[in-house]
Amino acid sequence: MTHKITSDCISCGTCEPECPVNAISQGEGQYVIDPEKCTDCGACVKVCPVSCISKG
Repeated sequence: MTHKITSDCISCGTCEPECPVNAISQGEGQYVIDPEKCTDCGACVKVCPVSCISKG
């Protein structure tokens, strides 16, 4: 199961550059993770200031 970004996302962009496979991008109103690219490394979880990323 890949990681997901919840609606608590504040669109700060901190997670995007941390993703080693470029699975995170700006969506409508919040960032999103492409489940086809996500490798479940958890790098994004460690940097999120509002803890809105979890296993989906």
